[in-house]
Amino acid sequence: MTVELAEQPANLELPPRQPLAGRTCLVTGASRGIGCGVARELGRYGATVVVNYRSSKEAANEVADTITTADTEGTAHPVQADVTDRDEIETMREVVHNAFGPIDVLVNNAGITCDRTFANMTADDWHRVIDVSLHGTFNCTQAFYDDLKTADDGRIINISSVIGKQGNIGQANYAAAKSGLFGFTRSLALELAGSGTTANCIAPGFTRTEMVEAIPEEVQDQLCDEIPLERFADVDEIAGIVRYLASEQSNYITGEVIDVNGGLDL
Repeated sequence: MTVELAEQPANLELPPRQPLAGRTCLVTGASRGIGCGVARELGRYGATVVVNYRSSKEAANEVADTITTADTEGTAHPVQADVTDRDEIETMREVVHNAFGPIDVLVNNAGITCDRTFANMTADDWHRVIDVSLHGTFNCTQAFYDDLKTADDGRIINISSVIGKQGNIGQANYAAAKSGLFGFTRSLALELAGSGTTANCIAPGFTRTEMVEAIPEEVQDQLCDEIPLERFADVDEIAGIVRYLASEQSNYITGEVIDVNGGLDL
């Protein structure tokens, strides 16, 4: 096998100011938390962002307005759909296709928690979390699979969690759902590699969102003591990794689980 070196440019070229301009990105669960930060970051870099939400219409509208009115080329549009409902996902696909055509990037972020020790966990507790975090990812990916497979530099980015790697007391359902995303991502990466579309997974640690802020302060302090960097992640630090994976700079990265946890899993 002969390896040919790529031709090097004679002069350094400045990167485009809006590297995601012309890209349509769908972010599920984008009305708050990490999803909101991801949507804003993609819009800030010029993307057209579909802000998916289930019931938080006002919050989703605010996210979209923030992106559209910013001094960038990015724009955003809220679209309602429950990721566990196939009919609603099909309707969302029609809305997106009619407005923007096929998508280029899918960020599967939607997820919920329903914490309870396993001895007290009900079947409903289990299925609610699995349905959103794992089945919802399947539903959205399957609905937009043809878009992503045929896109130039198509991207699937799944948001998992450090809990999927470590487990956690009271979160057997959440850990199972989030760890399931690892195998799902790697299988898709292999199946899509021939088309040039990539699939990657991000596993954030504890991140400053409404969910974490609701934890009692003394428990937050205990958690921080266990993190080598001694703090929680900012949403922007997770969103920046998503933006990189959505860009052409990540063309040669696929099938990876990227930890963003302050060293918690070392």
